[in-house]
Formats: sequence, structure tokens, C-alpha cells
Amino acid sequence: MSNRLLPSDDPVAEQVLEWTIKRDAHDITQLMRWMETTDVRRDRQILLNRALDLMDEIQHALRRLDELR
Repeated sequence: MSNRLLPSDDPVAEQVLEWTIKRDAHDITQLMRWMETTDVRRDRQILLNRALDLMDEIQHALRRLDELR
């Protein structure tokens, strides 16, 4: 988070959104590691779908942060 002249409209929500983005990015990284180790198509599809869900969550969090800032 950068220093701003004016505080966020909701600093608690901002912290939660920042944490969500970092946690989801970490989880996506782990899912991609697991994808490298499996050869089963169904497992890869499940891992990919979960990663895509997390990316959607990150996009939502980024939009909410823009609204707060």
C-alpha cells in the first residue's frame, strides 16, 4: 500500500482486499505447481478451474480497491 494524502473510505475493507489478493496469488501459484506434477487430465482441469475462480476473485478485489481509493 502506498501512502496517500487522504485515508481510504474503509481502511478495514482495504486491508482485507489486499490480504485476499496476496493469498489468492499464493494459492494460484501452488495450484500451478500441482498441475505440473499430474498427468491426469481431469485433475488438471479441476486445478485450472480453481485457479480461474481465484483469478476472478482477485479481479473483484481489485475493482473494489479502486472504488475505495
